[in-house]
Amino acid sequence: MRPMPRARKAPRKPPAAERQRAAAILDGLEREYPQAGIQLDHVDPVQLMVAVILSAQCTDARVNLVTPGLFERYPDLHAFADADPDALEDEIRSCGLGRSKARSIVGSSRALLERFGGELPRERDALMSLPGIGRKSANVILSNAFGVPAFAVDTHVGRLARRLGLSREQDPTRVERDLTARIDRERWSRGHHQLIWHGRRCCYARNPECDRCVVAELCPSAP
Repeated sequence: MRPMPRARKAPRKPPAAERQRAAAILDGLEREYPQAGIQLDHVDPVQLMVAVILSAQCTDARVNLVTPGLFERYPDLHAFADADPDALEDEIRSCGLGRSKARSIVGSSRALLERFGGELPRERDALMSLPGIGRKSANVILSNAFGVPAFAVDTHVGRLARRLGLSREQDPTRVERDLTARIDRERWSRGHHQLIWHGRRCCYARNPECDRCVVAELCPSAP
C-alpha cells in the first residue's frame, strides 16, 4: 500500500513586527527614491515584453541602447512574428545570448498572435507559457504593463531581501513568497523597483555602502 502524500504546511504568517519593519524599510526607500520605476524604455506591452526578454543577464542600459533601432525596424507584434531569427540575432547580439533571445522574441510574438489574439495576457501562467518568459519576467510585465500587483525577484531583490532580513531563501519563488507575506499588496510593484534602485545605487553585491544607507538602522547585516 502506497503511503499517503504528506500535506504541505501553510506558510507561516509573519509576526506583525516583521511586517512593520518591512513597511518601515519601504518608507525609507520611498523617501530616498521617489522616482523609482522601471528603466527599460518602452511604449506598449509588446515592446516591454521584448525588452524584458533582452534584459536577461544584460543591463537595462545596454538594452536601451539596442531597442530604439530595433523597435524602428520591427514596429509591432506582426513584424516581430515575421522576423528572421538569424537576422534578429545579429541585431541584438550585444545584449548577449542572441540566439536564444531572438528565438524567444519570435516565438512569443507568434504565440501571441496564434493563441491570444495578438494581445499580451494578464495572467501570470499564460505569460509564462510564452518562450523566454519566466516567473520574474511575467511579474515585471504584469506590474508595469497592466498595473497588476506583483513582486518580481531578480538578483538585486533577492540579495537585498536576504541582507535586510526579509527572507532567508535563495530560490527566487520562495523569496517572492516571503516578501509578499511581509509587504502589503499595494506596495509590491513599487517595492520591487525601490529594492532594485537601492541595490544599484548603494547596497552593492560587493562592498555595500552601509555608511550612507537610508535603512541601515533597520538592517541586521549593517555593521
